[in-house]
Amino acid sequence: MATAHLNIVPFVSVDHMMKLVLTIGVERFITELAGYIEHDFRRWDVFDKTPRAASHSRDGVIELMPTSDGQLYGFKYVNGHPKNAKAGLQTVTAFGALADVGSGYPMLLTEMTILTALRTAATSALAAKYLAPQGARTMAIIGNGAQSEFQAIGFKALAGIDRLRLYDIDASASQRCAHNLAGMGFDITLCRSGQEAVEGADIITTVTADKNFATILTDNMVGPGVHINGVGGDCPGKTELHRDILLRADIFVEFAPQTRIEGEIQQLPPDYPVTELWQVMTGAAPGRTSAQQVTLFDSVGFAVEDFSALRYVRDQLPATGLYEELDLLADPDEPRDLFGMLLRAAKKG
Repeated sequence: MATAHLNIVPFVSVDHMMKLVLTIGVERFITELAGYIEHDFRRWDVFDKTPRAASHSRDGVIELMPTSDGQLYGFKYVNGHPKNAKAGLQTVTAFGALADVGSGYPMLLTEMTILTALRTAATSALAAKYLAPQGARTMAIIGNGAQSEFQAIGFKALAGIDRLRLYDIDASASQRCAHNLAGMGFDITLCRSGQEAVEGADIITTVTADKNFATILTDNMVGPGVHINGVGGDCPGKTELHRDILLRADIFVEFAPQTRIEGEIQQLPPDYPVTELWQVMTGAAPGRTSAQQVTLFDSVGFAVEDFSALRYVRDQLPATGLYEELDLLADPDEPRDLFGMLLRAAKKG
C-alpha cells in the first residue's frame, strides 16, 4: 500500500487493530494469517535468520526480532515480564514495523500486542495441522492467561478441536477463559489440576508465564500419541516440561539456534536432534509418522512469523481503511537540505 506523501506512514493503533480483527472475524483472521505464515515458511531459505536480540533482567526480557526476505524488512519490539500481571499490567507488549528494502523507508507501523497473540495462535495451530494425531478433538490448556482464548480458537479453526480442558493455578483465570469462549462451539471442562486437565486430551498446550525452570508437565502425564504445544518456555531459564518428556518425544521447532537458547530444548545437549517446522511443510522431513508417536512443538516465536503478520495486516488496510496517517519521516524538498527544512519551519512559525 502506497501513500501519497513519503513522510506519511500508515499506523495501526490498538483501536484500529481491534476493529480490524472484529471486522474480519477472529477465526478467519487466524486462519488467513496461518496461510501467510505457511507461505513464508515454505520459502524459508530467502529470509535473513538470527536469534532475536534480547536484553534480560531479573524481572523479564526486552527483545528485537528482525528479518528480511530481500524485498521487505520487518521487526518487532516485544517484552516479557511475568510479574507485570500482579501490577495490573500486560505480561507481553509489542509493536512492529515493515519497511521497503530498496529505499529503507518504513511502510507500516503497528501495535503488535494483540497481533502477537493472534500470530502465536496461528503458528501453534498450523504446527498441529502437521503434527497432531488424526481426528484430534480434545485439547488441554494449562495456563489460562492472555493467550489461551486465541489458542483455542486457532486450534478449532485449523485442527478441528472442539473440546477444551482448562487448568490454571488461578481458578478465576480458567473461569474467565470459559466465559470468553462461551457460544463459540466448545465443550469446556474446568479442571482442578494439570493431571486432571490432560486426561483424555489429544493435544496438550502449556502456556504459563513464570520466568523459571518449572515442571508443568511430568513424564507420567503424557500418554502415547499426544501432541504437546509448548508455548510458555520462551527465554533462557524458563521451561515447562520435564526433561524426560523431551527424551521420548519427536521435537519440532521454528529456528533451532534460537530455540536451543530459549525453548524447552535448552535442557538438552546443543547437538540434540530436532526438526525445523519449515522442513515438515516442504516435505523435506517427516512430521507425525505413527499413532503412538509423541510430538512436541517447542514454540518460542520467531521473526518470520511476525514478518508474515505484518504483511497480512498491511494487505488488509486498503479495503478497510483501518489506520491513521502518521507524519513520521522528515521529507525535505531537497533531500540534502535537512537543515534548510528546519529554517523554513521556523519562518512559518
